[in-house]
Amino acid sequence: MEVIFIYVTVPTESEAMRLAEAVVADRLAACANIISGTKSVYHWEGKLEQGHETVVIFKTRASLFPEVEARVKQLHSYEVPCIVALPLTDVSDGFMQWIYTETK
Repeated sequence: MEVIFIYVTVPTESEAMRLAEAVVADRLAACANIISGTKSVYHWEGKLEQGHETVVIFKTRASLFPEVEARVKQLHSYEVPCIVALPLTDVSDGFMQWIYTETK
């Protein structure tokens, strides 16, 4: 069994909630954490940009990454969304089992 966190950034808290509810309702993740107030500095279309974003962290099985990615892309407002799988090196047995129980 392998579990991952999937890190996603969105422009607003309401979009984060919409993505979180959809992915968790579809049983593609056991949980989604929403972290508001992120400040981002990035290059876009040749210009240095700054903005506020909200981070969503999905807790899921590694095997579900393609489905989570597809669902997030379907609902995301960005042209090129950040969707990154973060491998977990050490996970407690109970937490891992909970993720497997709550996902499809």
